[in-house]
Amino acid sequence: MAAPPLLTLSDITLTFGGNPLLEGAELSVNPGDRIGLVGRNGSGKSTLLKIMAGQVAPDSGTRFVPPGKRVAYLEQDPDFTGFDTLGDFVRAGLPEDEAYRADIGLDAVRLDGAIPAAAASGGERRRAALARLFADEADVWLLDEPTNHLDIEMIQWLETQLRQSRAAFVLISHDRAFLRALTKTTLWVDRGTVRRLEQGFGAFENWRDKIYDEEDQARHKLGRLIKAESRWAVEGISGRRKRNMGRVRRLQDMRAERAADIRRAGAAKLDLGAAPKSGKRVIEAENLTKAFDGRVIVNDFSLRVARGERIALVGPNGAGKTTLLNLLTGALPPDSGKLTLGTGLAAVTFDQTRAQLDPDASLWDSLTKDGDLAVSGSSDQVMVRGQPRHVVGYLKDFLFSDAQARGPVRALSGGEKARLLLARILARESNLLILDEPTNDLDVETLDLLQEQIAEFDGTVLLVSHDRDFIDRVATTTLLVPGDGSVTVYAGGYSDMIAQGGRFLGRDSAQAKRTKSATPDPVKAKAARTKLSYAQERRLAALPDEIARLEAEIAKLHEFLADPELYATAPAKFAKASEALEERETALGAAEEEWLTLEEAREAAG
Repeated sequence: MAAPPLLTLSDITLTFGGNPLLEGAELSVNPGDRIGLVGRNGSGKSTLLKIMAGQVAPDSGTRFVPPGKRVAYLEQDPDFTGFDTLGDFVRAGLPEDEAYRADIGLDAVRLDGAIPAAAASGGERRRAALARLFADEADVWLLDEPTNHLDIEMIQWLETQLRQSRAAFVLISHDRAFLRALTKTTLWVDRGTVRRLEQGFGAFENWRDKIYDEEDQARHKLGRLIKAESRWAVEGISGRRKRNMGRVRRLQDMRAERAADIRRAGAAKLDLGAAPKSGKRVIEAENLTKAFDGRVIVNDFSLRVARGERIALVGPNGAGKTTLLNLLTGALPPDSGKLTLGTGLAAVTFDQTRAQLDPDASLWDSLTKDGDLAVSGSSDQVMVRGQPRHVVGYLKDFLFSDAQARGPVRALSGGEKARLLLARILARESNLLILDEPTNDLDVETLDLLQEQIAEFDGTVLLVSHDRDFIDRVATTTLLVPGDGSVTVYAGGYSDMIAQGGRFLGRDSAQAKRTKSATPDPVKAKAARTKLSYAQERRLAALPDEIARLEAEIAKLHEFLADPELYATAPAKFAKASEALEERETALGAAEEEWLTLEEAREAAG
C-alpha cells in the first residue's frame, strides 16, 4: 500500500487583479518525490511554493500536511534582518537542545557561522540558507532558485546532497543541468493551471511543445466553427425558429469560450543588433599579474581574443573571475604586464548585482532617463540601437505590461529585473558584450532566446557564469580560474573543459594555496585531533578501489562520446552518456576529497 502524501494542495485559487494567478490548482508531494517546478517568469511558481510552505494564504482551496510531518522552505531572497551573524540565522527556530544541528549544517556547507550577516556575500548568504534548511530535519524541502550565487563546485555538491537525501523536495531553478540531474517529476505552472508530468525536466520541453501544438490545433478548429456559425447567423434562417435559436446560443457559447481563453505569453524579443565591426584583434593580454593584500589573483596570464569569440570564465566564488574580467576589459589596471584593446570597440555590460537599476525608479524612468537612451525633447520614447521607440512598446518586447511600465523596479521579481536590465543593454549598439552572471533568475525560454542571440552575435562575448548548460551552448573558449592565481585556457564549453582534464582545485586546496594563514576547515581540524573510527578506517581502505572504478568508467564514457557520429545517429544515447559522465565526474571529485580528508586525519593521528 502506497504511503500517504506528505503535502497536498486542493482546488487552490489566487488572484492578484486581472486573470487569476492560480485557478483550481491541485498537487501532492509524496515520499521520495524529486519534483521540478517550472514555468515562465511571473507565472506564479514562487507564489505556489510559498502556498506549499504555508507562507501565503490562497483565496480559496486547502493545504494539508499530515500531523507529525514537517515542511522546510528555502526562499529565493532570505531576510537576514535582525541576525548579527550567519550562525544566528542558521540557529533561528531550533530548540536549544538541538542547536548542534546548526553547526552540522554550517560544517556541511563549509561556512564560518561567525561571519557578520550584514557583510556576507551573496554566495555566503545562500550557503547559510542551505545550512538552515539542512539543520531542519524536515520531510519535504521546498527550494526556490537554490543555485543562485553558488559556484559550479558548490552546485555539484548540492546535487549530491539532494540526490542522497531522504527528504522529498520541490525545486525551482533556471539551471537545466541541475534540473536534469535531480528531477523525476515535473510540475508546470502555466496560465493559472498546474500540470504534472511523471518524468524529469529532460522530458519537459517536448511535452510542453506537444501541449502547445494541441492547443493551437483546438484554437484553429474553434475559430473555423465560429466563422461558419457566424456566416449562418448573418444569412439567417427563418424556419424552425427554436432550432435556430439553439444554434445562436451555441455560437454565443463558442465566442465566450474564445474570449475566456488565456493566451500564452509570447517570447521576449531579444535582439543584440551589433554595432559596426571592431578590429579583428579585440583583446591582447600579455603576462598580466594582479594581487590584492598580498594574495595573487591572476599570475602571468596571456591571452589573445579575436573578433567573434565567446569566452566563458568559470571557477569557484572568490577565485578572481570578475577581477580577470575587469583586467581583460581595461576596467582594472594590472600590477604588471600589458593589455592592448582593439579598435572600434563598443562595449555593454550586464552586471550580476543589478546595480544599474534604481529600485525606487519606475521601469519607464529606468529607460527614458538613461542618458544614453533618452530621446531629446521626448519623455515617452527611448532610443533603441539608433531608432526612437515608444517606451511601453519596447517594454512589451520584454514581456512587461502597461501597468508595470509605471510601477517601481523594486516590485519586480528577480527574473523581471534581469529582463529589464537586458532591455537597457540591448538598446545600445555593441560589438563587445560583457555578461557577469546573466542567467540568474531568467526562465528557460528567455535563456534559450539569449543563447540564440549570443550564438548569432557578430561581436565578441565575455561571459562569467556558473550555469554549465548555458556555457556549453554558447562558449567557444573556457577560462578556468581555480583560485590559486593560475588561469588555464580550454577550447569549447564547460563539458569540453572537463573532457580535457580541467578540474577545480576544491575549496580546501585553493584556500591552502592562496594563503598559509587560512582558517583550518573545522571538519578536518576535528578529524586531525582524533583517531579514525572503525567505519572511517574501512571507508579509507575502500576508497582507492572506488576511485579506480570511477576513473575507469569515466575513461570508457569519454571513449564512447569521442565517436563523431554519435550525436547525429543516436542523440538519446549521447545525452544519456553525457549525463552519466557528469555524474561520475562529480562522484570522483567527492571521493578524492573524502580520501584526502581521511588520509590527512590518519596521518595526523599517528
